[in-house]
Amino acid sequence: MILIVDDDASVRHSLGLVLKQAGYAPLPVAGPQAALTELSRPELALILQDMNFSRGTTGAEGLALLERIRARRPDLPVILITAWGSIALAVAGMKAGAADFITKPWTNEQLLQSVRTTLGLAATRSGAREARTRTREELDLAYDFREILGRDPRLLAMLEVAGRVSRTDASVLITGESGTGKELVAAAIHRNSLRHAGPFVKVNLGGVPPALFESEMFGHVKGAFTDARRDRVGRFALAIGGTIFLDEVGELEASCQVKLLRVLQDRQMEPLGSSRPVGLDLRVIAATNRDLKAAVEEGRFREDLLYRLNLIALHLPPLRERPDDIPLLARHFLAQAAATYGRAGLLLGAAAQRWMRGYAWPGNARQLRHLIERAVLVSDRCEIAAEDLQVGLQMESTEHGDPRLPAVGSMTIEALEKAMIRKSLEHHGGNVSKVALALGLSRAALYRRLEKYGLRS
Repeated sequence: MILIVDDDASVRHSLGLVLKQAGYAPLPVAGPQAALTELSRPELALILQDMNFSRGTTGAEGLALLERIRARRPDLPVILITAWGSIALAVAGMKAGAADFITKPWTNEQLLQSVRTTLGLAATRSGAREARTRTREELDLAYDFREILGRDPRLLAMLEVAGRVSRTDASVLITGESGTGKELVAAAIHRNSLRHAGPFVKVNLGGVPPALFESEMFGHVKGAFTDARRDRVGRFALAIGGTIFLDEVGELEASCQVKLLRVLQDRQMEPLGSSRPVGLDLRVIAATNRDLKAAVEEGRFREDLLYRLNLIALHLPPLRERPDDIPLLARHFLAQAAATYGRAGLLLGAAAQRWMRGYAWPGNARQLRHLIERAVLVSDRCEIAAEDLQVGLQMESTEHGDPRLPAVGSMTIEALEKAMIRKSLEHHGGNVSKVALALGLSRAALYRRLEKYGLRS
């Protein structure tokens, strides 16, 4: 049963009709006192609540009612109904414990999606309170997390939440340092969701210029601007029926944040040059390596957008805080590199594993993967030694100016670097782009080394 609290009879009737047609049981009431009277009903699963019940427009009545509901039924989710001009008030309601907010005028699909998501999350949280954190084997039986390696307790707790919320449409914000695997988690949520047969569209927002944001994200029609010679389908439209992954969302400029917020709020968009709105039946997953709460306090990120994205928050711990997972990841990356370069039977030495566990890994799993691949290229032995990893780190630091270097073996860095580049050139048939990617270098940096060592591509 869904309780509808609104002093406008027409609103109560409209909401009740939409919910009833969708298979829910609505219970409309006109104001706070009637709502509090109905709170004792055990069958209540959700409340749709307006923010004003008299001539006032401050929302104080709505916040007061929300506080009393939360005090009496803390596990009962509340969706606030507000006008676009009072979004700040809705954010205050979210801080006070509301599950979501929708704006007037709403679309029926927007309303029902919010209801479905909120009810799904409520059921998920109820189940989570009653269940223990599962082992890695149990998680792998329940969900498809095959691309995410590790047994660290914090990682398993994060995967537990990711698995439980995957079958809802809740927006998810994934945080963590660069290289921790945020995209892998986003893809896993999509893969385990009810939308798994739909598209998974990835967008690196840090690489979208503000001037092209609307065209890139929402599309445009022919003639919308000078160079619009044909219609363009935006990333949001491509993701309909599936999931859109907004990577590096913390890099968005203020003007783009407003446009993104409006689309996420309304669940519809208008391509540039078109006056015909397009409904957005999709799920939103965002990721960032920035502290968005600090960005909000500094005025660099919109608080209302953060709440819209942050319905579920997942944090990936850095690799240095998961030392027991490092050898597991290293062996996985070693097997991949061995297959790529035709080096079957490669092993990871005990000293190399000890060295890896003691290193800080500022680039996290991505840095580990690149370092293992470099070690495979450097070493002619069947066992990867600590010295091989140190040489790869020396090359990396030479490129990026990292002063934290371990001692290397007796062979000079230049000789090892030259040998590694020559071996990679042979493997990739002289393809400079592939060699640069394999070695973690820019093309310009690789060309400088080719010239330095007298090598030809």
